[in-house]
Parts: sequence; C-alpha cells; structure tokens
Amino acid sequence: MIVHLKLADYLAMVQHARGVAPIEDCGLLGGTIDGDGKTVEKVFYLTNTDHSAEHFSLDPKEQFAAVKELRAQGWQLLGNWHSHPASPSRPSEEDKRLAFDSTASYFILSLAGGEPVLNSFHVDKDKNVTKEDLRIH
Repeated sequence: MIVHLKLADYLAMVQHARGVAPIEDCGLLGGTIDGDGKTVEKVFYLTNTDHSAEHFSLDPKEQFAAVKELRAQGWQLLGNWHSHPASPSRPSEEDKRLAFDSTASYFILSLAGGEPVLNSFHVDKDKNVTKEDLRIH
C-alpha cells in the first residue's frame, strides 16, 4: 500500500504535535483510495481526551464531526494518527491492541530525538504490523 501525504500536511502535523507535547497528539485521516494507493486529502486534529504522554483517546464529538465532514467531501476515513513524544515511530503493544480496523492506516509521528519521524503502518486482524510505503511530497 502506497500512502501519499502532502508536505504541507506533514509539516503542520509536526508543528501541532510539538505544540501539545508532552501530551500525545491525535486525529483522523480523510482522503481517497485508488487501486493500491491512498491519498490523504485532510488531516483532522482531535483532542486527546486522556491528556496522556503515553496513550490517547479521540474526542467522540470531534470524531463524529470529522467523519461527517469527510463524508460531505466525498472522502473516506483512511485511518488515524498520533504522536509519540518520547518514543520511536512504531506501534506500541497498546497501539496494536487498539488497532481494530484492519483496512486503516495508522500514522505514528515520533518527536523523540532530533528530527521528527512519521511512518504509516497496517495492522491486520491478528495484530501483525507491516510498514506502509508513505510518500510525503
């Protein structure tokens, strides 16, 4: 699976995540699916209702509003994203346990270390993790 993300959206995600750190930032990804590729058309920024540096829960009202907006635009829910303020860009055991949608892309933005790192992952129903081909342009 190739996942396309605009550079401007990536930079905005980094800026937003740095702004809420050390709390995990989180949100949804809306866009289109074409063959074996996904194109992110909009990154939705949602409140982490857990206000935690180690896990997140999406605000249900904001989640509903985001899904309503993406459907109005004719987009699909591609997946979700969250930041890891102090750990690498890979799914934690909790991330894998909570990955209920095997069609979703799971973006994890690491702010640990110098440069931010964003990866996209697929988690199948058996909780096996595969890194997706994320292209930022």
